[in-house]
Amino acid sequence: MKNSISIDPNTLSTKKLHSILLSAVAPRPIALASTVNNKGIVNLSPFSFFNVFSANPPILIFSPARRVRDNTTKHTLENVENTKEVVINIVNFPIVEQVSLSSTEYEEGVNEFIKSGLTEVPSEKIKPPRVQESPISFECVVDNIIHLGHEGGAGNLVICKVVQIHINNEYLDADDNIDTKKLDLVARLGANWYTRITEESLFEIPKPIFTKGIGVDKLPKHIFSTSVLSGNNIGRLGNYKGIPTTQEIEESKILPEVVKVLSIKDNQEKLEALHKIVKLHLENDNLDIAIKILFCL
Repeated sequence: MKNSISIDPNTLSTKKLHSILLSAVAPRPIALASTVNNKGIVNLSPFSFFNVFSANPPILIFSPARRVRDNTTKHTLENVENTKEVVINIVNFPIVEQVSLSSTEYEEGVNEFIKSGLTEVPSEKIKPPRVQESPISFECVVDNIIHLGHEGGAGNLVICKVVQIHINNEYLDADDNIDTKKLDLVARLGANWYTRITEESLFEIPKPIFTKGIGVDKLPKHIFSTSVLSGNNIGRLGNYKGIPTTQEIEESKILPEVVKVLSIKDNQEKLEALHKIVKLHLENDNLDIAIKILFCL
């Protein structure tokens, strides 16, 4: 029995394909874009087709897609095409309901700041106002707009160069760096679903560019002989800085917990017991001990 389905996107309706893409490619950060039209009328709208793409120059890109149902374009796209300016306001949990309300398709000329109850604050270098309640706001000039198609669902990549940054002091640590734990960001999933980045959901992984891990291929082959070690466990072991020395391995063999395992006669049982010890040390952030024990067999 097949454990997956295979789909040619050309066989799907745009609505169905849109649903699959938004549910699978997630979570997505949210750009709350504030713009003005040629008459100076303000518009505010959120977009989850959004990310950062460069630091030098500082470039953010978001995509106001053409509406699937009737192939119309959004006021935000029309505004940035005409004025070449936008403020990208970052969205966190304290304002997510107001941000959702601002996505309502009001008629042209309606100010979503007023409808959502969010507060306009003058920008310093561009005309569109920023959102006072947003933890971080980026004043941007529009470098380019790339139209990906002319049918409903087609994206329009708005390439924005950051010219001014505003960060609420509430979200800085003692060194004036952004504190991820305080930020309380939210992100979009499929349908009506969102996710919240709380301290409890955060975890850290050492960057391989700093440790230059030895790689899974350098680990003992018996790591695949049981189901004890998960892919994440194996990945963490492969990120270790080097293969343990013979002396380090011999010293690990005399540890009481290892001596007990090595005395087991059945080889499969021995491997499972050893892997359980390794896994326990990994869960306790003792990578240095875990990998030395792993090499004891």
